[in-house]
Parts: sequence; C-alpha cells; structure tokens
Amino acid sequence: MKRHLACLLLATGAGLAADPADFATALAQGKFSVNARLRSESVEQTGLRDAHALTLRTRLGFAPVAFRGWKFLVEAENIVAADGDSYSQAGLNAGGAGKAVVADPESTEINQAFVSYTSGQTTVTLGRQRLVLDNARFVGDVGWRQNMQTFDAVVVQDKSLNKTTLTYAWLDRINRVFGDRHAQGYWQSNSHLLNASYAGLPAGTLTGYAYLLDFRRPAYAANSSATYGISFVGATRLTDALKLTYRAEAATQGDYGSSRLNYRASYYDLEAGLAATQGGLTLGHEVLGSGNGVGFKTPLATLHAFNGWADLFLATPAAGLRDTYVKASLNLPAAVSLLAFQHWYETDATGARLGAEFNVQLTRKFGKYFTGLVKFADFRRDSPALPDVRKVWVQAEFAY
Repeated sequence: MKRHLACLLLATGAGLAADPADFATALAQGKFSVNARLRSESVEQTGLRDAHALTLRTRLGFAPVAFRGWKFLVEAENIVAADGDSYSQAGLNAGGAGKAVVADPESTEINQAFVSYTSGQTTVTLGRQRLVLDNARFVGDVGWRQNMQTFDAVVVQDKSLNKTTLTYAWLDRINRVFGDRHAQGYWQSNSHLLNASYAGLPAGTLTGYAYLLDFRRPAYAANSSATYGISFVGATRLTDALKLTYRAEAATQGDYGSSRLNYRASYYDLEAGLAATQGGLTLGHEVLGSGNGVGFKTPLATLHAFNGWADLFLATPAAGLRDTYVKASLNLPAAVSLLAFQHWYETDATGARLGAEFNVQLTRKFGKYFTGLVKFADFRRDSPALPDVRKVWVQAEFAY
C-alpha cells in the first residue's frame, strides 16, 4: 500500500513539475512550427485556356506550452505565386481571365489564433481554429488547398463518458480558401454544430449529428441548411492478415435560417472493402439527393476529398448526384504509397450519366520533415453541360 501511495505521489509530483511555474516560463518553453509547401498545379479544361500555378505556401506558428490547463496558438500564413497571371485566382486577377481556376490566390493572413482551456475531460476552444468532424464530409478544413478553411468559433469537446466524444460548436465566421479579398472569401455565420460519437461497440463507431447552418448575407444565404444524420464505421478481422472494412451513413436536410429555399433532400453513403498490410480495395456508392430542384448541400466540407479530385462537383447539381467508386491503396517499394480512384457519376433524380473520372496519387516521405507528392485527375464527360478536365500536381512539403 505504501509503495502504491509513493508511486502516486511521484506521478503527481512529476505532473506538477511539468507544468511551468508561470506564464512567462510557458512562453519561454513554447514551440515554433514551420510549414512550407511548394506546389505546381496544371489544369486543362474544355472552354478555358490552360492554367499553370506554381505557388509556395509558408505557414509560421507559435504555441506556448500548456499552462494550468490553458493553451494558445498563433499561426500566420503567406501564399505567393511565381506568375500570378498564369492562372485564374478565382477571378481576383484580371490577367487570369479566360484561364482555368486554381483556387490558391496569393494572400497573407492569420490562419489560426485561438485559446483553449481543459478541465478534466472537457476542452473549450475560442478563436480562429481548424475544425474537422468525422471524415470531413460535412465539416472540414479543406487542407488540400494552400489556404485551408478555418472557423472563428467556440468549440466545446467532452470525453467524460466512456468511449464517447461529444462536440458542440458555434460558428461566427467561415474563413474560406479564397481569402479575404474575394467576395466569397468569408461567410458571416450564426451556425450550430452538434456531434456525438460512441466507439464502444464491438463492430465499430456510431455517430449522430445535427448541423444547423445559418449564413447571414444574401450572397450566400442559400447555403443555410439543417442536416440531421447518423453514421457507422468499422472493421472486422477475417484473418490475421485481412480485414473487412465498412461504412454506412444517412442524413436528411432542409432549408434553415436565412435560406429562402423550400426543399427536403437526403444523403447516404455505403462502403465495403478489404484491407491488408500492403494495401486495400474499397467499393462505395454515395448519393446526394435533391428536392424541389435543390441539390443536397455540404458547404463546409473538405470537398476535394469527395466526388473526384477534378473538383467538378463542389456544389451538388440541382438534380442530385450519384457517385459509384472504387478506391485502391497500395504500399509500393521504396516507401512509396499509391492511392487511386475510379468514379462513375449520374444525376440522382433522372439517372442521367454525367461522366467518369480517374484519380491517382503517389506519395513518399523523405526523412522526418519532407514529403513528396505527384497527383493526377482526369474527368471525361458524358453530358455537354460539363467540361472535360485534366489536372496534374507535383508537390514538395516541409513540416516542422
């Protein structure tokens, strides 16, 4: 008993010793972070002149060490282009007129600036912050773009219940990838997010959510919506070397808040696959429905991660979208990772074929801090309402 008590006292003393004596010490022991991402993106798109963007994203951050439950982060970001007129910066540059869009405008801004406080299993975070819920299908950081999406928000996360994570967020402003100079660069918001996830089931994780999005200005008020959904994701071991993976999700959505639309639309996604040490293969079918001529909306999602890397379906068509896809991953020699997709698209309301898309990506880490990437997307249309699109990326990233 005495030995156990001594161990407890030592552990408690170690925890107290790790906490700085005062905030000045916490500042002195703080850590700087650096991220530099150099990217070449080339785009060929029907009806537009070819675009080529060579951009460098530099992100610098500083965070004092945790002090009596408090944490702070300040992070600044700069994006520059070798030739800003070699592509359309989402309409911000006259020299890019008639060229394909690469959504990486030149900018300098505060990317994150927040304070958080943790008491027990509850953390409250206030300020400009990154926020990703579940697989980012409804709320994400759009981390692929040079300027990620962040949120001016209050976020409360609690893990007091066994294997349960409860998240509530109030969103005051959405800082979008286009930057403050763009008319759609930020959205004023009065939105509420609720997400509850339970990981205690033998077969996987069950999540329920309610996302009540209200955007205040007429230019983007139509994106206001109320979404209620549930998902289940997990894996079951078939043999020592092979697992069956699965995901099922369903949601319903309608107009909300400042929206003047009158619609009701549904969403569902089904996935099943096999996963092994060397890679995996997954078959999926995702449906974003429509109602009263309005497609199911996911305005806060990490959209590039869904419905193809050519980014043809960042907004759901009015007739909805069905995406049937095959995903393959493979660990190649020389520590190279391969990820590939094949998509087939149709409208949900009529079943009209929209096109097919092939995606492939190769990545490799070089030591602790460097990552290289080559990526390709090729969309071929079946509908004259859409363009053919081909994109090629080459990227090098340093993260410290």
